[in-house]
Parts: sequence; C-alpha cells; structure tokens
Amino acid sequence: MLAGCAGSSGGAQGGDGTARDRDAAPSASAARRWQPRPGTTWQWQLSGRLDTSVPAEVYDIDGFDHTAATVAALHREGRKVVCYISTGAWEEFRPDAEKFPASVLGEGNGWPGERWLDIRRTEVLEPLMAARLDMCRDKGFDAVEPDNMDGWRNRTGFPLTAADQLRYNRLIARLAHERGLAVGLKNDLDQIPQLVGDFDFAVNEQCAQYGECERLKPFTDAGKAVFHAEYELPPSRYCDQSRALRLSSLRKTYELTAWRRTC
Repeated sequence: MLAGCAGSSGGAQGGDGTARDRDAAPSASAARRWQPRPGTTWQWQLSGRLDTSVPAEVYDIDGFDHTAATVAALHREGRKVVCYISTGAWEEFRPDAEKFPASVLGEGNGWPGERWLDIRRTEVLEPLMAARLDMCRDKGFDAVEPDNMDGWRNRTGFPLTAADQLRYNRLIARLAHERGLAVGLKNDLDQIPQLVGDFDFAVNEQCAQYGECERLKPFTDAGKAVFHAEYELPPSRYCDQSRALRLSSLRKTYELTAWRRTC
C-alpha cells in the first residue's frame, strides 16, 4: 500500500531528454487546478471506516474504496480531496488487477499482494493508469497521490534507471493534469530537483527519521505543499523542523487509520 522512503544515496543525473521551460506562463488548465500551499493541513486515511470529522483542509483517501458521494460530502464541508492510487506497483486486490499482464509484474514491494511494475512498459501501463485517473476525475477528486513512484531505487526485478523513473513520473503527472487533477510526487527524493516543476505538491514518508526533510525544500520554496507523515518518531522530534520548513506534518500508524497527531 505504501512505498518505503527512499534512501539518500546519490542524486539522480539527467532527465528524459526533454527540454522544459520553467519560466513559461502557466496554461489555462494549470490556472484552474487546485494548488495546495505550504502549511495546508491534511488527513491521510487509507484503512478503516472513514472519519470525516477530522479538522483538516485536505483528505487523502483511497480512490477505489470511496465513492463520488463521499467526495461530494467532504467538498460540502469545505475539504479538498486527494485520490490515492498505486501507479508503480500492482495490487492483487484491485478490481482491475487482471488487466495487468504478468510480463510487467516484478518483485514484491514489501506489502502483501503487491508487486513492482516494469515502468519502462508505458505502452501497457499508460492506458491502465489513464483509466485509474479517469476514475479519480469522475468521482470528483481534486488531486491524486500516485504511490510507489521510486521503483528505480528499489529491488523491482527490472533494471530501472533514473531516466526510466523520470519519464514515467512525468507521464503520470501529465495524465493527471490532462484530467484537471493536481498531482503529488510521492517520496523519490533524489529526483525532486528534476520533478518539482512537474508536480503540484509532494507526499513524503519518514523524512525526519532518515534526516532528509531539507531535501523537500524545492517544493515549499516553489510555494507547493509538502504533506509529510512519520510513523515511529514522536512529534517532539520533528515538529520544530517541520514548522521551519513549512511542512504539513502528521504522526500516523503504518496502517493509516484515522488516528493522527499533528504538530
């Protein structure tokens, strides 16, 4: 369900050969898209009965498990809603699992029933991910959290490179933007310098535990929220740094139930 936090070994070099004009004027769709700012409060719940009483501006919930009615109800309460889907790993329990050919399924990612995907195979994965993003859009979500976006730093069973990951992550960002959805970069700290312009916010696990939170500054410096969760450290160990870096930090359990602690 959740991707592990990538280690700090070496920054990724190069991109996918695509020149990008960071100074270009935003498109009309970008102007209409939700743009969460640093310090935006959030709740992350992917298991258990959804608790809609949490005082947070943003809810990040499972895109498959929740209906358009749930999203609409959160909107009526003034919340923005993020659609959690996995884009870098296959999950045997999803309704579209049988549409993934065995040739794109790699090693397990550490969570039961999940296996890394061969992200080089975009001719197979693009239509499958487009369909998932269609679901997020059609249910009325404001944004998407695409998980398992750092396969190149893990043992996937495939010889993935930094360039493969950049190409795939930018594909996911483009597909989300084409549907009017904001999109967050999940972990993949090594590639933040190359990808901050492609994503609208970041989602990070355990940057404080691994001493990596400073690496998220490109997002907050660009006026983009960083939604951050720790599982093992008490808030007293990271909240001062989180406030200084303008991170939106939570203490959560690995199961991502409704329970949370804020700074």
